[in-house]
Amino acid sequence: MKLDSSIAAIVTGGASGLGEGTARMLASHGVKVALFDLNAERGEDVAREIGGLFCACDVTSEESVDAALQKARAAHGVARIVVNCAGIAPGRRVVSKKRDTGELVAHDLATFEKAVAINLTGTFRLIAKSAVALAALDPVTEDGGRGVFVCTASVAAEDGQIGQAAYAASKAGVVGLTLPVARDLAGVGIRIVTIMPGLFETPMFAGLPDEARASLAVSVPHPSRLGRASEYAALVKSIVENDMLNGTAIRLDGAIRLAPK
Repeated sequence: MKLDSSIAAIVTGGASGLGEGTARMLASHGVKVALFDLNAERGEDVAREIGGLFCACDVTSEESVDAALQKARAAHGVARIVVNCAGIAPGRRVVSKKRDTGELVAHDLATFEKAVAINLTGTFRLIAKSAVALAALDPVTEDGGRGVFVCTASVAAEDGQIGQAAYAASKAGVVGLTLPVARDLAGVGIRIVTIMPGLFETPMFAGLPDEARASLAVSVPHPSRLGRASEYAALVKSIVENDMLNGTAIRLDGAIRLAPK
């Protein structure tokens, strides 16, 4: 599928990090981009800079997603590209000690359920609701393609570290839905591909001390640095433009394999 001004796109988590980088890339090719995010101030700024549209959206809320989709479609039409970047990365051991008393406590279910609600269920919510409208559009490729979903998992889906049970499980779920959704939507010409980023320059790492960031960077075999949002966005572009990419998860990680901790 070609990237041009006839195409509308939605990027969740589009106000920062990988989502912002993707939104900027798409807009640079003339695509009409709607940014779905909770950060209204930053989202409005990015949307203004790229000539896009900001839509306040909580991916865990059906009402919020419906309202955002309605706003985006009223402005740009039905999105043929949906990139799911909204996510959180909680860290907590299955069993840990309270600092003040030393008492052993279990991983709280609220944190686990929130990670799943945002990272996994939120991703699927956007896919399902977008696919209904997208399936009704005319094809835009010679193979009958109508559009494409790009999802964001993590190398933690395969190499989950200590303290990443909630995060790794939610991201493994995203990887797990990729093939069945691709098979499910093949009949209506909709593709889906998941990206598994390694260690990337995102807001999650922005607050770390320089020493910690340097340590993370050298753990990547090659290139020995944190990945850039532009590199994630470049893979999104390749996925959109290559109609044969479908139903798979791609590691984008500089050959890193995460150690237990």
